[in-house]
Amino acid sequence: MSANSAETGGRPQAPAEVEVVLVKGGRVKIRYRGVLVSDDGTRVTVRAGWAGEGVRDFGFVRFEPGDVFTEHYWRDRWYSVKEVCDAGGALKGWYCDVTRPATRSGTDLVVEDLDLDLWRSADGADVRRLDEDEFAASGLADTDPAAAAAALAALDELEGLARAGGFESLLT
Repeated sequence: MSANSAETGGRPQAPAEVEVVLVKGGRVKIRYRGVLVSDDGTRVTVRAGWAGEGVRDFGFVRFEPGDVFTEHYWRDRWYSVKEVCDAGGALKGWYCDVTRPATRSGTDLVVEDLDLDLWRSADGADVRRLDEDEFAASGLADTDPAAAAAALAALDELEGLARAGGFESLLT
């Protein structure tokens, strides 16, 4: 019997909820609820539905109501990796955000977005770096050169993983 089952008299416990708080430019960009899948002290995994309003069509992928994101955040890495599936469970691909390492306080999982992103399609044929213009315009290279260097290194690492076959090595 697990410790949780013992504490609840053998009754199954409801999944723990977390609130993902995405900060960009010092302000909260979006907050949304998800289910905590795991937290091993280094990596936090959350499952959440598409939190945007309506459909967001990027041209290379559409995020829409019913999509499910399994999101992996690290306390010691400068990125997050989000596996994106449609409502039927079919894999669309992976959307990766370059971020400062995540922090968790109570039910809040706080992540600071550093503007750089990467997309890898389900079949691996489409790997693309995104928002490098936004990153350059953010001025991070001037205000925090160490963070800017870490962000660029993280994007390079993500791209290398994506082109080498995917993110499974990070998630096992």
